[in-house]
This record gives sequence, structure tokens and C-alpha cells, in this order.
Amino acid sequence: MRSRYVAYTQANIDYIAATHDEATRGELDLDIARRWAEGSDWLGLEIVSTEAGQPDDEQGFVEFKASYRVDGKRQLHHEVSEFVKRDGVWFYHDGKPPKITQVVKGEPKVGRNDPCPCGSGKKYKKCCAA
Repeated sequence: MRSRYVAYTQANIDYIAATHDEATRGELDLDIARRWAEGSDWLGLEIVSTEAGQPDDEQGFVEFKASYRVDGKRQLHHEVSEFVKRDGVWFYHDGKPPKITQVVKGEPKVGRNDPCPCGSGKKYKKCCAA
């Protein structure tokens, strides 16, 4: 993963193609990748998480965030990359956006006119919400 990021920072598209899985390499547009790499000011790579991808595994996943600037505007590429091992060598297979998880509060929201949960006997808007 890190080596592919460095390849993008150096616009080394030959390396990007060589480390792309043959099964999905046809989906890679080298001209677009080159323009993106050359037109970006690369700012950093953050590995968010990894799953599998150990020496005994045949598949692994890396969630990452790559920061870059294009035309003076900061951008963020956030992806979960799938890697596969072919004859002992790891190749990038595919990338997908990360799953978005919705946070649900455990308790219902206190309304402005509800009794204050502190037990004062006042309305919430006249007590703790004030």
C-alpha cells in the first residue's frame, strides 16, 4: 500500500500498473492515473485499518486516507483497498469507499418542554438547557 502511494507521489505509473492484479488491470486507465498523479501535490498517507494480509493469507484489506492538493484545494481520497497474493506477491485488486456507520443514541432526545432529567421539576429549557 505504501509503495503504491509513493509511486503516485512520483507519478511512477509503470509501478502502479505492475502492482495491479492482472484480473482487474484492464480497468486501470493509465492516462487518467498519470494526470492525477502529476497534477496533485501529495500531502500524506494515513493507514486507518488493515484486515488479513499476513504472510499466510491470500487476501488482505487496507483502509486508508490519502491527502493531496489540486488547484490549491485540499482533497482526501478515502478507500478500502483489496489486495490479493499471486505466486507469493501482493497485488492491488480493487478499491471501494468505506462503509458508513450510523451512530444511534441510546436514549431519546430530551425536548425543550419536557421535565428536566436532573430531577429539578423544571422544564428542560428553563433548567439544564439554559
